[in-house]
Amino acid sequence: MRAPLNKSRRDDLKELWVPLSGAIAQQRKVETIANNVANANTPGFKKDQIVFKEYLTQFEKGYEQDLDLPHKEWKPEDFYRSYGAEHAKVKVDGSFTDFQQGQTTPTGNPLDVALKGKGFIEVLTPNGVRYTRKGNLSINPAGLLVTDGGNPVLSKIDPALLLAGENLPSPQERTIQLPQNSGRLAINFQGELSNSNGKISDLSIVEFNDIHALKKEGNSFYINEKFENISTAENKTAVYQGFIEQSNVNAIQEMSELIKANRNFESIQRVIKTYDTISGKGVNEIAKF
Repeated sequence: MRAPLNKSRRDDLKELWVPLSGAIAQQRKVETIANNVANANTPGFKKDQIVFKEYLTQFEKGYEQDLDLPHKEWKPEDFYRSYGAEHAKVKVDGSFTDFQQGQTTPTGNPLDVALKGKGFIEVLTPNGVRYTRKGNLSINPAGLLVTDGGNPVLSKIDPALLLAGENLPSPQERTIQLPQNSGRLAINFQGELSNSNGKISDLSIVEFNDIHALKKEGNSFYINEKFENISTAENKTAVYQGFIEQSNVNAIQEMSELIKANRNFESIQRVIKTYDTISGKGVNEIAKF
């Protein structure tokens, strides 16, 4: 049976958490940046960023403000007051999505739309209503206007009903059915969809009171968990037909950050290995006396 760790060794392992927390944080950063780079060419993609903070265990206990000068011959270490900094650790404070506008690129496809502003296209997915900035649309065999993944695009809700917040039509009732042989479709800046015979429908372009309350789901979809977060103010998002909004990821900048994060992670790993080696040797040497 393996002997239990002595108190000195347990304390050493406890202190090892300081660089280990930094390694975990850097690994999280590497994963986030790698995902940004992987989606650098995904239309409408918005990059994520990680926020870190330093956590000081001493702040839980507090510390005395009075100076405690020793009554002896002074040495540099006598004046070293770390206030628990040696017990600090790195903590992931959270992540957020950067909703900065991406560059718009012309495609010549009349069913491609790019949004300029804070709005999102409302679509119906198997998991419910979702929102996206990915505007490469198409028409499915049933004549419905859909996203590139086959999810129906929804039509705009009457603002009066939206303000009332009741008697709203179901998402299934708001799918956009295009007439057969409708000819060339036109979409104006307000999202009004029409052909040579007149208006067909209005794209549902939704803005939010707190855009950062949206949650990413994957496939460029976002979830809005609270109906009250939907803005009822005048929509200021413009729709550009024949354009696609590109990802707001700067591939060169992200690659540079990825290399830096990887190097930081490797440096911390070397620190952990060295720290553990020194700690192990210290325990073993002391045990010989």
